[in-house]
Amino acid sequence: MDTEATAADEGVRPDPEPEPRPNPPGRAGIAGLAPGYQLTAALALAAIALVTGLHVLMVFLHVAPSNTLSKQYGRDVDDWVYPEFEQNWKLFAPNPLQQNVAVQARGEVRTRDGDTRQTRWYDLSAADGAAIDGNLLPSHTQQNELRRAWDVYGSTHDAQNRPTGLRGTLSERYLRRILVLRLDRLGVTEKGETLERVQVRSRSVTIEPPKWSTEKVNRKPFYREIPWWSVTAYDAPLDTGARVRVQGPAGEAR
Repeated sequence: MDTEATAADEGVRPDPEPEPRPNPPGRAGIAGLAPGYQLTAALALAAIALVTGLHVLMVFLHVAPSNTLSKQYGRDVDDWVYPEFEQNWKLFAPNPLQQNVAVQARGEVRTRDGDTRQTRWYDLSAADGAAIDGNLLPSHTQQNELRRAWDVYGSTHDAQNRPTGLRGTLSERYLRRILVLRLDRLGVTEKGETLERVQVRSRSVTIEPPKWSTEKVNRKPFYREIPWWSVTAYDAPLDTGARVRVQGPAGEAR
């Protein structure tokens, strides 16, 4: 019987055990959290994004040039920035121009009878603007010569129009030469007349703020007038053909 039982056992094979099923892939990140934790994490991320955006805005207003927002919320910006986030630099430096500046000139002419007369004021900046308007390829002279000459003169002279260094003297000569050539091209002198002196002034008007701004600005024109300059030999190169009364080395006219 033992032999028969053993044969029966050998003829019956047990069923194989089933293989374990792989676990479904889990959700990563916030999606894998429970609903309550998901809400908490979303609120935390939103708060971080809000604080970061507010900080970037405050720092931007701090380093940006003076504008409507920085004037209105200046105290709030300072409270946020100082002292931990203080910045020692400025954005868009130098400050973008917020004025329309026109350079004007006039001359004093010696007539054929020996008398002198003054011309009217000529808006040289307006003439440059008219030459640039509609011109696809305006020249460097039309765009920058007069403007840069006046800017350099203003930055190298004090309130009494005294040069503050060597560059001040050079800038004065450069500006005076431009005035002489421009007035001569405008034909301020007639046949037999000569240009003896020139005078320059600037007319500055603050740009009007946008309609949505509550900022109030003074739109009254401000004039800076420079005393008369005598025309010298440096102001009328011979190849220009300018009719000017040139002063010699000893001051005599020739």
